[in-house]
Amino acid sequence: MNRILEKVSVTPEIFTMKIEASGIAKKRKAGQFIILRVSEKGERIPLTIADADAAEGWIELVVQIVGKTTKLLSLLEPGEEILDLVGPLGRPTHIEKVGTVVVVGGGVGIAPAHPIAQSMKAAGNQLISILGGRSKDLVIMEEKMRAASDRVMITTDDGSYGMKGLVTDALQKLIDEGLKIDLVVAVGPPVMMKFVSLLTKKYDIQTLVSLNTIMVDGTGMCGACRVTVAGKMKFVCVDGPEFDGHEVDYEEMMQRQCMYREQEKESMDRCQSE
Repeated sequence: MNRILEKVSVTPEIFTMKIEASGIAKKRKAGQFIILRVSEKGERIPLTIADADAAEGWIELVVQIVGKTTKLLSLLEPGEEILDLVGPLGRPTHIEKVGTVVVVGGGVGIAPAHPIAQSMKAAGNQLISILGGRSKDLVIMEEKMRAASDRVMITTDDGSYGMKGLVTDALQKLIDEGLKIDLVVAVGPPVMMKFVSLLTKKYDIQTLVSLNTIMVDGTGMCGACRVTVAGKMKFVCVDGPEFDGHEVDYEEMMQRQCMYREQEKESMDRCQSE
């Protein structure tokens, strides 16, 4: 069964959860996700696997409370069980030794960036991680990212921790230092990935982005995660979630993300009143 082994509050709106899932822990690869359902009448939501231990049989999720299902998930405690848990799903990150890899994680996007950083480092790359958040308390998983990296740079919008500014400021600093960057992997809000990609395109640096935030059903059936990549329609959950950052139509993606905002708010309001 999908028993919750551990739950830790990171901020009032973000928590981590270790879940018993030995089959998924053994098979998962960097970049993949699971789908869970909290209750019999609940919706199915995709969440990226932030960490796993095949020997101990658990996976770790980092969850931000943004809607009804994540709110209900936050109310579960260790010892309780999640009704459904399916995975691993999605195409794993292509991992190979390329030289110097910069992994950029923004906010909760640091969680899915973590297994990518681990795998890229294990493949023999020099691994530099840039972690960004609006403030210090939103820079998550710092200890784990430091363990997976040769160098870590931290930025906060308000200057409360690390370098004041955006992740692109830290990336520009590396470029200005003359570092030869062979690959950038960016995971975070669409607007962050857009500007990372615009920067790397100027310097012809290969860039991968993870568009996991737009997924809904996770199996390609609902069509909500349609994006345009290199002029062609793709489904993030089955064709991705990672794509060439220089080929993604970010404006279309951000518009699509807002499509169900009213319904999401209505559902959350009803959940809180109940």
